[in-house]
Amino acid sequence: MKVPFLDLKIQYQSIKHEINPALQNVMDNTAFVLGKPVAEFEAAFAKAHNAAHCVGLSSGTDGNHLVLWALGIGPGDEVIIPADTFIASVWGATLCGAKPVFVDCEPDSYNIDPTKLEAAITPRTKAIVVVHLYGQPADLDPIKEIARKHGIYVAEDCAQSHLAEYKGKKVGGLSDAASFSFYPGKNLGAYGEAGAAMTNDPALAKKFRMMRDHGSDQKYIHEIYGHNYRMEGFQGAVLGVKLKYLPDWTAKRRAVAEKYSRLLSGVGDIVTPKEMPYAKHVYHLYVIQTTRRDDLQKYLAQKEIGTGLHYPSPLHVQKCFQHLGYKKGAFPVTEQLADRCLSLPMFAELSDEQIEYVADSVRTFFK
Repeated sequence: MKVPFLDLKIQYQSIKHEINPALQNVMDNTAFVLGKPVAEFEAAFAKAHNAAHCVGLSSGTDGNHLVLWALGIGPGDEVIIPADTFIASVWGATLCGAKPVFVDCEPDSYNIDPTKLEAAITPRTKAIVVVHLYGQPADLDPIKEIARKHGIYVAEDCAQSHLAEYKGKKVGGLSDAASFSFYPGKNLGAYGEAGAAMTNDPALAKKFRMMRDHGSDQKYIHEIYGHNYRMEGFQGAVLGVKLKYLPDWTAKRRAVAEKYSRLLSGVGDIVTPKEMPYAKHVYHLYVIQTTRRDDLQKYLAQKEIGTGLHYPSPLHVQKCFQHLGYKKGAFPVTEQLADRCLSLPMFAELSDEQIEYVADSVRTFFK
């Protein structure tokens, strides 16, 4: 049996009767950049997260930059970022000219460790970027308490956490601002690059809208610095259709994760994901740990089972960040995850037969 890591075709086939007319509508109305499809999606996505404002953008990476840029982060500032995340989480700070300061993650949630934050704060610290990694919200309350104490911003990176919940509240509207990615493989994915910024602050939302459109809210009048971070009409149309299905897809992802965890319990030295008591995990990724990661991945490939590595090379040892002075051993939890993590197939349409085949193959490997 062949089990892909991700199957976007099966999802498209299930909703093409809505997707195709939505795309045709964009062409018929030639609303190729921003326009009604984007505005309608922005309103619906904000409502889905109980947030006041959502601003559609050209990518999640652009969202990471725009959020910090609009908050006034600039050269000479420092931004705290978890060491265990995708590199796009860091570009927001570096594109603002700020210095990224890494902090290790918790061994259970894999998110930034609040107990290690204070030691990383200096007089130059202006923001903390909280990544809700793999789809599980970070422990926001202690992070926000520390931020308030030091007068610094908190920005959520929600690239992997659409509809995830922290203490019963949706992520995205729980901090000063948040960014989302709609890269095709995300839980809510566009048919190309797309992203968003979210906030409850109307003045900040206005700034987002101006900065995504060359610092302007009136054509050829540019009041502030900006960039071209506008969402395409096609992506707004696609996301508007898919958003209606996201609650059901999320429930199915959670069911897939529950089955994996039950079937893999007690197998070898595998550590399955732990859902924290304050969190509703949406399982963008289902990541296990094992000291035999590389051999297991090769074995599963032989069984035609797709897997992924998220993330095998920690940020603090990447060549582009050598100038920051971090050495291997600086963040032991992150480094352990990098050596042991393996992402199993995860998408809403996985069948029970596929899930059982993956689990059986893992069990056979360890036997």
